[in-house]
Amino acid sequence: MTGPLPPDTHAEDISERIVAAVLATPGVAAMHGGAFGEVATYLPGRRVTGVTVGPTSCAVHLAARYPANVVDTAERVRAAVESLVDVPVDVIIEDLLTETGHAQ
Repeated sequence: MTGPLPPDTHAEDISERIVAAVLATPGVAAMHGGAFGEVATYLPGRRVTGVTVGPTSCAVHLAARYPANVVDTAERVRAAVESLVDVPVDVIIEDLLTETGHAQ
């Protein structure tokens, strides 16, 4: 992981780097957009699902890979994302998926 991003980095770079860090974390199956797909960073012409970054907080929503320990997975994700942002990170595990991608 790299250190915190410089202050002039755009939300696009931050959100995409967060998603890459989260998906590289053991126990993570996918990003999750919330019950209605509302969790996202909205960018011109597209959106980055599962991440919201604000001036005082960052939220990451994901699906964990069953049978991962969700507490350990959340802590690993939090540590990975905290190395990229200078605000508190909330990790929300929305779902558990099997190796075949089915919900548990």
